[in-house]
Amino acid sequence: MTHKILVTDAAQRKSVPIIRALGRAGIHLVCGESARYSMGFYSKYCRKSYIYPDPEKEDDFIEWLIDQAKQGVFSILFPIDERTMTPVTRHLATLQQYMLVPVVDYQTYMMAHDKAKTIEMAEKYGVPIPKTWWFSTLDQFHDRRNEIEMPCIIKPRISSGSRGLRYINERDALERGFLEIHQKYPYPLIQDCLPPGGATLGVEFLLNHGKVTAFFMHRRLREYPVTGGPSTLRESAYDKDLIEMASRLLCSMGWHGVAMVEFKVDPRDQVAKLMEINPKFWGSIALPIFAGVNFPHLLYQLAVGELPLESSPIYRYPVRCRWLIPGDILHFIANPNRFQLHPSFFDFRGESDDLIDRNDLGPLYGMFLSFLSQVFTENIWKKYIGRE
Repeated sequence: MTHKILVTDAAQRKSVPIIRALGRAGIHLVCGESARYSMGFYSKYCRKSYIYPDPEKEDDFIEWLIDQAKQGVFSILFPIDERTMTPVTRHLATLQQYMLVPVVDYQTYMMAHDKAKTIEMAEKYGVPIPKTWWFSTLDQFHDRRNEIEMPCIIKPRISSGSRGLRYINERDALERGFLEIHQKYPYPLIQDCLPPGGATLGVEFLLNHGKVTAFFMHRRLREYPVTGGPSTLRESAYDKDLIEMASRLLCSMGWHGVAMVEFKVDPRDQVAKLMEINPKFWGSIALPIFAGVNFPHLLYQLAVGELPLESSPIYRYPVRCRWLIPGDILHFIANPNRFQLHPSFFDFRGESDDLIDRNDLGPLYGMFLSFLSQVFTENIWKKYIGRE
């Protein structure tokens, strides 16, 4: 049987390296998104593009997926971002009657997606965490607010990237900040704000029902916004103890598919502390592919029952991958120490890039069209210039 993959969320930057990795492996793939001008549509490896209903209209989206699978448009579904992962995992049992979907069930997905549940599991399995406070009522917050140490960071229980984060340096700002975040993201967590200077580390995995089949690790070098956001430059790394700690967490959940576990080193005690689990493809997916771990192709092999029996692929380290346009350019502009960066902004030796590929320039054209289509909207300026 010749399988066809639908890669969702084609407007996302991370869709591009996933599409390229599958296409270069000779896999027939189509791409979907709810917006017309989506960069993944313009990759030469995308055989056909489809505009699907907004995934927030969950019933319409699931019905569309089933209808397209019945018509033979695709036989394997790769939901790659939160907008599609949430409805797909919620309706997983129904979808699996019509297609292969190599992801976890909704309950397990939410264990990782909800930061409070992640923290509870980390405590259970001995994974270090920053000091954390969480509340189930506003009365609990008011009763315990004087226990909270400054500085701290308010985090939505469920969100991705830097959305909803609020740094609090003064106690007088704590209540107002908490209540403002609570209006959009109910009952957020409050965590000890780790001092600057510690490395941010990501450990990525592919698991087969709780068994690790591939892993990778990277160190974040730059990000935008400069104070915290998606990485714009990162390099592969290796730490056996951290990899084992992260795998223990995911294996205990019986994880299936891909996920990333993020840590930040606390410079006060040099201990890597858990930040979150990213229960889907991560934004820096281009780096492991470049370094030798082709997670998209391995996920395809897992879905069709052809996963190699040998141990995880060996990867190269340290090698670097950059998100130049516009990510690292914006970091350079915003960083007052732009000419003292290490590595230098102008050092491109041996690097790969999330989007720039001279053999597949279409996604850059798609990104430009997408920007033009949204140039007069508030969201595009929030995304690239400000923050939510």
